[in-house]
Amino acid sequence: MKIGLQIPDFSTPRGPERLGAELATVARTADDAGFEYIAVMDHFFQIPAVGPAEREMLEAYTTLGYLAACTSRAALLTVITGTVYREPGMLAKIVTTLDVLSKGRAWLGIGAAWNEQESRGLGIPFPPVAERFERLEEALQVCLQMWHGDESPYHGKHYQLERPLNSPQALSRPHPPIMIGGGGEKKTLRLVARYADACNVFAGRDEARKLDVLRQHCEAVGRDYDTIYKTVYYAFNTSHGAQRIIDDLGTLAGLGFDAAIGGVVNVWDVSPVEFIGSEIIPVVADF
Repeated sequence: MKIGLQIPDFSTPRGPERLGAELATVARTADDAGFEYIAVMDHFFQIPAVGPAEREMLEAYTTLGYLAACTSRAALLTVITGTVYREPGMLAKIVTTLDVLSKGRAWLGIGAAWNEQESRGLGIPFPPVAERFERLEEALQVCLQMWHGDESPYHGKHYQLERPLNSPQALSRPHPPIMIGGGGEKKTLRLVARYADACNVFAGRDEARKLDVLRQHCEAVGRDYDTIYKTVYYAFNTSHGAQRIIDDLGTLAGLGFDAAIGGVVNVWDVSPVEFIGSEIIPVVADF
């Protein structure tokens, strides 16, 4: 099993003046420690599960571009971009840019979006859920078309692109991997089966059932279930000790998950990241 770090909170002990340096230290430590992925949330306001909206939040892709320069091996992604936050043609260009500048380390993590508060606050359209899923599917189609070098016009219900040119192309082959986040059984997992290279669901939210449903969607569209990389959001709390985390990850691996990506408690202290690198990653690599 692979391990990924997601950084969901940018309220560091020493404030915004030191944030860049401290973020670089955390990312380099994770990169050197063997973390396979380094991710950030794609939100503009802090989310309620982490803290009040007013807490510091960095724009995701600017941050990933900075982290690309701070690291050399870990894949870089959002967990997860809301599809309504950026027009799909621009999103494809953003992820392509990250991929080129990171020498092929970018992933596209995407979902239907849910945080109405930040969208309304910043003037981002936030249509009803059914339309957000329609837009998500069209965004996936646009990104794949652009990454395949197809410049023919795209005419969707919500998006029209006269010439979806993408130059330079991404370095990743055949394209930056697409991860769809969320466990919605009727729509999200159906889109995973049809378009995605990877899925991401939450640990502790009936994750075994989610994989069973995904398998059914794969069968319905003729997709090989085993070609989908299964990731799970898992919160790493090293105060519980290495064995508890190893046991949890062993259980998740037994269900069929390939990777666990999540926040690390007290990440700005850096030592928990080092602990995971020395005490957990070598053990779970054999799962």
